[in-house]
Amino acid sequence: MKKVVLGVDQLRTQFNTADGTVHAVNGISFDLHEGEFLGVVGESGSGKSVTMMSLLQLIPMPPGEIVGGTANFHGEDLLAMDNDRLRQIRGGKIGFIFQDPMTSLNPVITVGKQLTESLGLHTDMSKSEAKARAEDLLNIVGIPDPKQRLKNYPHEMSGGMRQRVMIAMAIACTPEVIIADEPTTALDVTIQAQIIDQVRSLREDLGTAVVWITHDLAVVAGLADRVIVMYGGRIVEEAPVGALYNSANHPYTHGLLQSLPRLDQKGQELYSIDGQPPNMLNEPVGCSFAPRCEYAFDRCLTEQPLLRNVGLRHKVACHWDVANEVEVRLGDEVGEAQFEVTA
Repeated sequence: MKKVVLGVDQLRTQFNTADGTVHAVNGISFDLHEGEFLGVVGESGSGKSVTMMSLLQLIPMPPGEIVGGTANFHGEDLLAMDNDRLRQIRGGKIGFIFQDPMTSLNPVITVGKQLTESLGLHTDMSKSEAKARAEDLLNIVGIPDPKQRLKNYPHEMSGGMRQRVMIAMAIACTPEVIIADEPTTALDVTIQAQIIDQVRSLREDLGTAVVWITHDLAVVAGLADRVIVMYGGRIVEEAPVGALYNSANHPYTHGLLQSLPRLDQKGQELYSIDGQPPNMLNEPVGCSFAPRCEYAFDRCLTEQPLLRNVGLRHKVACHWDVANEVEVRLGDEVGEAQFEVTA
């Protein structure tokens, strides 16, 4: 097992609004290992982005507030750092690829200036060295005519090119960790594939650990070493990618896998999970998925399930198979899972 580069323990983040306190992240704990590709999946509002932005204190405060937890990075707690120390970490040791590059890049500063500013902040390069490095970075991420593109403003580039610029900024200082927040959501499928291939090759070349936030399980299948499934601001399942797809244990994960479109099911309606996501103004007392779960029983409504081991590096937060001696058995193909009560 490779060493842990980032250890998060019981992270809790809230937003204080006019309507009340939004319990966005409710006790998240996980480790990220050296060179690992970690997928974080879940529907919109599950707390994926807020979790990762909280680690670098990127959420707006106020109304946001990190109310508990630690994030150990090389013996230092990211959540306890002051702004000066955090600026050294952000973009230097930890790179962040934001979901929307148009709102993340400064519209009135050229791409070249934004890249060289980052290099100047985190390295001791001269201006000429930083400019040469910026040109090299654009070439690495596949932007043609990089010397000319350094002179462009963000609006003069396509969506795919802007996202490549964000990747270039994230890897500029050869970080140990890259956090990618749904970096391909607004792009067409061709550009998505190119960006995914780019991140995969960069990870292989640089040995950087990657956290890939997405709602798309199909993308994660071909990228991740390990997957975290989030719901209602909590982790409901965590497993190596093969184990998750072949033997998912949580009803929510099972529902997500069933909802994937398949070539052998032409003409059939796509599976959907009944009900609505939880209202995070009211932190659930029991399992946050219980109101939508067909296997829920009284204990699910009153007691929060804790993550427990069900296999090698495979954890699930669910009462069902413990209390009712249920085995979750999946067939050879995703989507053929059956929940069977054993005598």
